[in-house]
Amino acid sequence: MSIPLWCLLIVALLPYPLAFLGGYCRRRQLGRFDNHHPRAQYSEMAGLGARVWAAQQNAWEALIFFTAAVVAAEVSGVQGSMAATASVVFVIARILHALCYIADWATARSLIFVVGFLAGLTLFGLAAF
Repeated sequence: MSIPLWCLLIVALLPYPLAFLGGYCRRRQLGRFDNHHPRAQYSEMAGLGARVWAAQQNAWEALIFFTAAVVAAEVSGVQGSMAATASVVFVIARILHALCYIADWATARSLIFVVGFLAGLTLFGLAAF
């Protein structure tokens, strides 16, 4: 399996630790765990719990973009260090993005988002050329 595909696996798994952390925060903050209506319960969250929930949602959204970028690179036959580097940069950016979301470092989070987005665009660019 190529490095971009391994990175895709990592990005696909990133929302899950955030979900577990979000569940912990939800139970701790709200005193209960409503498994019948978890999304409604998450809307009641504030502070850390709300940021963890938002980080998880953003991780799912980023997965869609990165999946498309990796598939484009793979079906175009892109190989080499540029694709591997762009993929690793994306993974690192997504991990840092989640950590910044949780820590409430909004400016750093936005800058790191741009780095990850550019890494994904690099994969599309490699596929195009």
